[in-house]
Amino acid sequence: MHSDSKVSTFPAPIYREHVLTAIFADAQRLFLPSLVEIDMAHLVMLRKQNIVTAKTAAACMRALRALDLQALRTAPYDGSVEDLFFLVEAKIAELAGRDDAGRLHTARSRNDIDLTMYRMVLRGRLLQTLENSLRLRETLLRIAQENRTTLMPAYTHNQPAQPTTLGHYMMAMIEILERDADRIIGCYARVNRSPLGACAITTTGFPIDRHVTEKLLGFRGLVVNSYGAIAAVDYVAEACGILATAMLSLGRFAQDMLLWSTAEFGFLRLSDGYVQISSIMPQKRNPVPLEHTRILASRALNEAQAVLGSLHNTPFADMNDGEDSLQPLVALAFDDGQRALALLGGALSEASFDTERMRSRAHGSFLTVTEVADTLVRECGISFHQAHHMVSAAVRAAVTDDPTALATDLYARARKEGIAVTHDQLVQALDPVHFIALRQVLGGPAPAALDPELARAEKQLNTDGGWLKEERTHLIGAHDTLRSECDHLLQ
Repeated sequence: MHSDSKVSTFPAPIYREHVLTAIFADAQRLFLPSLVEIDMAHLVMLRKQNIVTAKTAAACMRALRALDLQALRTAPYDGSVEDLFFLVEAKIAELAGRDDAGRLHTARSRNDIDLTMYRMVLRGRLLQTLENSLRLRETLLRIAQENRTTLMPAYTHNQPAQPTTLGHYMMAMIEILERDADRIIGCYARVNRSPLGACAITTTGFPIDRHVTEKLLGFRGLVVNSYGAIAAVDYVAEACGILATAMLSLGRFAQDMLLWSTAEFGFLRLSDGYVQISSIMPQKRNPVPLEHTRILASRALNEAQAVLGSLHNTPFADMNDGEDSLQPLVALAFDDGQRALALLGGALSEASFDTERMRSRAHGSFLTVTEVADTLVRECGISFHQAHHMVSAAVRAAVTDDPTALATDLYARARKEGIAVTHDQLVQALDPVHFIALRQVLGGPAPAALDPELARAEKQLNTDGGWLKEERTHLIGAHDTLRSECDHLLQ
């Protein structure tokens, strides 16, 4: 025991510098409006339940409305209070008097206040992510509709595989974005539940009504169990998992768009507003926004995964691991994800496609020979194994990928093996337009299969957009109701 050692008073300088200052700034940036709304809703509920007097309610409401949010948002951390909550509480006490202000904290805790703030902010981030995703979907759907019959090569293992259409390719990404939207909407329903009223972790002995604050704050249900309301982190883990999944798909798609933008591919050209030049090479048109999309998506994915990693193996209880120092990481992940979605949607909204080049590529590289084998099976009754073997031998022997020469060689091979196929049938089988027209199975690229899916996708886009509008209207309505109830306390 060192009797001459100096013992710090709170907050110790190192603790203040490395923890409290950052937490204070994060709360100012992320949570101040939600904190004040929670104060207002809780006060309305306390008065409705006759837990505080009309006089106290009016004094506290006047103080809440008199708060200078800009001053609170820019106040430096001086260590006189522990965090933003206590600074706001002190300001209310200055305005309403210590006795009345002290009654505002009846039947609640920083614990349930914090979790309520986190959920309010996260639901907003989910809605914004959905909005940006819908805008990208709208752009891709327009491209798909305009290019429903535009031939292009489809690739497997980065090698040309079979002909498809640009509309069919875009529809694949549209379906992924639809599933992203479905996951976001489902997650939103679970995030948008109120933990307020759980207090520290076991509720309270005061006769509060949790449904009052639930409705005033725009929630659509409660996190019922008070222990879970404080201790559970699945709400943020699910949201980050969904974000990571969306960013994984977005990054892969952005990589294709970058590949298509190369001179070697030449399929995609961004508008002048979305390219950057070189400081030394005058000819360069660098598709930099696509690179930014890719890194932003990768950042968002890794940040979202870092949230889950930070929560792994933490105790099932109220812990800072899921609170002050974690929430900025959640915010960063969603900010980067929204930027990636918005940037890609903007870039593609003004992009053009070299459809002639794509169509030309679809006619080369033996892309249609699968249909030649299929034709031999359908028209001549041979096994697919035999047909595949014969077509494969012809492709290996070909000097060029000229379809006429290949049809002539295949015709000679068929006659030699006694296979009754005409030269015209082989020429037709090698035509990519014919290849596409035959692929009428649900999910295929033929107009008969693709057109109904494009119509369905447009309908689903409107449905998801309607849900987003309805939910935002609900939140605005709850805010208006809260404001009205606050007015009533002052009458």
